[in-house]
Amino acid sequence: MKEKGNKKKLKVALVHDFLLYPGGAEKVLEVLSEMFPNAPIYTLLYDRNTIGKNFENRDIKTSFLNYWPQICKKYYRYLLPFFGPATESMDFREFDLVISSSSAWTKGIVTRLNTNHIAYIHSPMRYVWDENERYMKRIIKKRNFFIRQLLSYLRVWDYQASQRPDVLIANSEYTQKRIHKYYRRKSEVVYPPVNISEKFKQNLKKKISNKKEKSFLVISRLNKYKNVALAIEACNKLQLSLTVVGQGPEYDNLKKIAGETVTMRGWVDEREKWKLLNESRALVFPCEDDFGIVCIEALSAGIPVIALGRGGAKEIIRPNVDGILFGAPTLEVIADGFRRFILQEDYFDFNKLKERAEKFSKARFKEKLQKIIDTSIKY
Repeated sequence: MKEKGNKKKLKVALVHDFLLYPGGAEKVLEVLSEMFPNAPIYTLLYDRNTIGKNFENRDIKTSFLNYWPQICKKYYRYLLPFFGPATESMDFREFDLVISSSSAWTKGIVTRLNTNHIAYIHSPMRYVWDENERYMKRIIKKRNFFIRQLLSYLRVWDYQASQRPDVLIANSEYTQKRIHKYYRRKSEVVYPPVNISEKFKQNLKKKISNKKEKSFLVISRLNKYKNVALAIEACNKLQLSLTVVGQGPEYDNLKKIAGETVTMRGWVDEREKWKLLNESRALVFPCEDDFGIVCIEALSAGIPVIALGRGGAKEIIRPNVDGILFGAPTLEVIADGFRRFILQEDYFDFNKLKERAEKFSKARFKEKLQKIIDTSIKY
């Protein structure tokens, strides 16, 4: 229910896996924070130095893991066995409604009988379900037996955790199918929101009309599964200018392989990000992800997208209308995607790209989520 409504006022809490690096999931949390400005935000780990300023005025409550040495936040993946207990240790007894924003852990919070828990699922845990064997081969080279036992335990924990929320919301039809496959539960699809003001859209339109953008652009959290290395290698090979925006565990490795035409920008604020989008030739989205808010942001700016034709990107990008979809995460195939884009570059229509983005507006997100909340809550 709306905090300003005339129904019974509920005590609401928001929960998010980690507040460490800005990304698409954090943008959803920002909008949830707008809808519930007085709700505290619970999270497993919080680092105000890396997450940016978007949550600095909020009441942030953390798990016991946040009080461990600061280096734990940089290498937080090594805390894997502790995330489940840390999630279950957070106390929500005083709240009537809890909304979790979860890519892995916080859907597993424990609430009292009369507390309504609505879980917005960005993704079922990739590395224990569909990415299990790839994760083993890529990350783990020794002690496989013990790691396999850990992953087996996490699959059991994740399934049990998925049964706890009263309502599951999927961020895409692709995620909805994965929720049904791994959790055996129904979910409703509410696409993530894109936040861009009308005034800024007008400014973008004036600037974009000059055309002849200079650089391709990647905006991503720098994890291995995001395939940013693939985009860098393709631009190295084709001698195309590429700017990479983002932070994450792979930053140093990506910087090592970046050629002369590739610029690593690290984290940038929102204004600089939109400036880079507006000046870009196309956004490159080279991974199979559950949605991809940055694709919508690019369309909002009138910028086409070159994306891997799997996962949530297929629900966003219409081939040869909103951008180019390439079929496989290999160097040869993504390079062909760049070539096809260059041949069709002049045919992408700025206004059609903008119109497509409206399907994923912040107003629609709030409206659909509010309906789900009102239907789920018994006042």
